[in-house]
Amino acid sequence: MNTRSQTTRHAVWRMHAGIAIFWVAVLGLLYLGMERYLQPSAAVVTSSGSLQIERHRDGHFYADGSINGQPVRFMVDTGATYIAVTDALAESAGLHGGEVVQFRTANGTRTGRLVRTQHITVGPLQVQNLTVGTGYTGRSGQDALLGQNFLRQFDVLMRDDVLELRPR
Repeated sequence: MNTRSQTTRHAVWRMHAGIAIFWVAVLGLLYLGMERYLQPSAAVVTSSGSLQIERHRDGHFYADGSINGQPVRFMVDTGATYIAVTDALAESAGLHGGEVVQFRTANGTRTGRLVRTQHITVGPLQVQNLTVGTGYTGRSGQDALLGQNFLRQFDVLMRDDVLELRPR
């Protein structure tokens, strides 16, 4: 093979590699942009101490909070009896022991534990000494479901795409 043919092949290969790198970079930027765009908006605290949570694009309501001081991303689940947390979150929040139980979920039966927590906060709202179920499978270790045992402590109102939790 002559030198000119090799030079042409190398040039074509570099061009294709450059195009591939360009498109990988464009797709990566689009992915990061969509991840940011699709994040739920932050909950708003009103002057009366209520917490207003906007509906996320996926149809759910999300709010940041904590369990025993550990950060949590709650998804409001009016069909859940208890607050449900991942095993990783239970470990970091010091939720040990408890009663082993079988949970019936939309995704089938799963084994977990029922444990007591010292305090749960969602925005300015705080509740002490609630039962929490472990074994939830979220997208990350910091995901949790905000169930009825927390929600029933407040007046829950829904208008359009806003869920409001009002202290009683």
